Amino acid sequence: MPLVRIEILKGKDSGYKKKLLDSVHKALVLSLGIEDWDRFQRLYELEEENFERSFKSERFTIIEITLFPGRTKEQKAALFHSITEELQKSPGISAEDVFIILQEPPNENWGLAGRQRN
Repeated sequence: MPLVRIEILKGKDSGYKKKLLDSVHKALVLSLGIEDWDRFQRLYELEEENFERSFKSERFTIIEITLFPGRTKEQKAALFHSITEELQKSPGISAEDVFIILQEPPNENWGLAGRQRN
């Protein structure tokens, strides 16, 4: 159950946003083998004055993914590569404009349906 948070500059059309969400999900399915239905994504659009960044591209994208722990270093590297590759294909975001961070809180920090995950 990866939880995805994506931050972009405000002003992109709905087609761009759909391609962005679809490409990140596809990369998760391809690289980590998650089920296609396992899709929990949030897209945040920020005004220019609220998105301070070193890179000034209009397509600069920050992606935070929170996962259950246990993926190998190689799986994580494959995920980084796959996300970047898919975003280059659609909606056309260059690798230099993609910043990804993975978070892996321990199982006891996950609450699902009112129960702590074991």
